Amino acid sequence: MTALSLTINGRAHGPIEVRDDLSMNDFLREVLGMTGTKFGCGAAQCLSCVVIIDEPDGTSHTNPTCVVSAVNFNGKRIRTVEGHAAGGTLTPLQTAFIEHFSFQCGYCTAGFLNEGQVLLERLAATPIPRAELEQTILEALDGHLCRCTGYVRYHQAVRDVILAEPARYLLAEAGAGAETAPPLKGDRR
Repeated sequence: MTALSLTINGRAHGPIEVRDDLSMNDFLREVLGMTGTKFGCGAAQCLSCVVIIDEPDGTSHTNPTCVVSAVNFNGKRIRTVEGHAAGGTLTPLQTAFIEHFSFQCGYCTAGFLNEGQVLLERLAATPIPRAELEQTILEALDGHLCRCTGYVRYHQAVRDVILAEPARYLLAEAGAGAETAPPLKGDRR
C-alpha cells in the first residue's frame, strides 16, 4: 500500500492509501468516481484513457492510465476530461467537437479532447507556420483510435479552433490575408 497524494483538475486529493498495483484508470473511476476517463483496450494502444499531466515547467503532455499504476502519479498535477469546462461553460475545443459531431459513441472523445488541449497549449506557447498545421494535427492525434472512424471530424474540430485564433496559434505570415483551410479527405463542405 502507498499513500497517494496528487492534484486533479486543480483540487488536491490525498493522502489516500492505494494498492501499489491499482491502475490510475481504476483509481479515477472506482475510488474518486470520475468516470470521464475511459478504459478502452487495456494495453495503452487506443489512448481513450489518457489524462493530461502538467509539469512544473509549464508544459503538459498526455499519459495513459490503463496500464500505469496510480502510485506513479503521486505528487503530480493532472487534468481529466471533467476539468475542461469551467462553470458549466464548454471550452472552444469541446464546442468544436460538438459542432463537428466529432464523436459517435463518445468512448474515445476524452482522449482526443485531452490530446487536442495539449496541442492547443503547445501551439499557444510555440506557434507554427500555417503550412505545418495539418501535419502537426495529424501527428498530435496519431495513435488515438476511434472505432466509429471519427478521425476526420476530430481533426477538423481541432483545426477550426486553431484557425479561429490564428494570431494565438500560428506564426504571422507576411502579406497573409484571410485564408481558409483546404478540405480534408472525406470533408463534405
